[in-house]
Amino acid sequence: MRILIAPDKFAGTMSAGEAADAAAEGWLRARPGDTVDTLPLADGGPGFVDVLARARPAAALRTVDVFDPLGRPVKADYLLDGDTAYIESAAACGLHLLAPEERDPVRTTTFGVGQLIAHAIESGARRVVIGLGGSSTNDAGAGMLTALGCVFRDLAGEPVPYGGGGLTSVHTVEGQPRTRGVIFTAATDVDSPLLGPNGATHVFGPQKGADARTVENLERAVAHFARTLEDTLGLHGAAENPGAGAAGGMGFALFLLGGSRESGARLTCDAVGLDAKIAAADLVITGEGSFDAQSLRGKLAAEVAAGAAASGTPCVVLAGRAEIDAHPSLAGVYSVTEQLGSAEEAMARPVEGLAALAERVAKEWQE
Repeated sequence: MRILIAPDKFAGTMSAGEAADAAAEGWLRARPGDTVDTLPLADGGPGFVDVLARARPAAALRTVDVFDPLGRPVKADYLLDGDTAYIESAAACGLHLLAPEERDPVRTTTFGVGQLIAHAIESGARRVVIGLGGSSTNDAGAGMLTALGCVFRDLAGEPVPYGGGGLTSVHTVEGQPRTRGVIFTAATDVDSPLLGPNGATHVFGPQKGADARTVENLERAVAHFARTLEDTLGLHGAAENPGAGAAGGMGFALFLLGGSRESGARLTCDAVGLDAKIAAADLVITGEGSFDAQSLRGKLAAEVAAGAAASGTPCVVLAGRAEIDAHPSLAGVYSVTEQLGSAEEAMARPVEGLAALAERVAKEWQE
């Protein structure tokens, strides 16, 4: 059989590449005569640039010194393919850059993302595609806009502090983003608006370190900032756009810059030629850390499954944990948690567990 293994990352345990290799190793232990092709994928979050760099070896990978979410130096990569730059926002403001005790969306900033954008523009980019996902921030892109030339001042005329907490004191906006007419695309599968119960702060704030009181304070701060910015620029309605809440509201800032939104999963799948690879396979294996109801709303595993269904190729999901045990478009859903007996074991031994799971599925698979 010809097997295509095309997973997303397993957040917190394995990159997409590590997951693909583990699944391939396990499958081949049971069926060494099969041909296995690994194709790590991403949806705009961590791994976005690495996946595109593999797919486009002629593109230039640029490394830039930027600030991390707490203002510390960090090196971040972006990909320059002709006049299009691909930026992974998490490379500069990702949750993975912080220790658990450092998570604090009141202070974390997207300034480093703006530095990456500025470097890409000065390097000749005319289109900038920014993968939004895995952020530690809730500043509605204020830090990013500051790095591009905006100055946000309080009533006393002083620059406001970085981070979501400082947004409540924004009174005036000075300067204009220096973007040289670049076209922006937000690559995200998050369709949340900026504000409200389904917005950036309420949905994603807690995982970034915000308790209940902080969530309410940040919601008010972001709402104030959005009103001030929209009134100043005369651009109303951006906060309600689907995707405005992505990456702690960075989607909102990109919409104010004239940006549009594309599915990060679909963009990546198209870039790596997924449909052609599916057509050449007898079985497709995809996976992610948690396969749940959110997975079916345009996340990467759903994109892979839809492509397989369109091609008439069976598809199975291997996940870290699975809240959905079956779906009409899938030939099977399996989890490392079930394989090893507990979520704790799955987190402690992810590579070993995924390989063992793939080996078991291979033994049970009927051609």
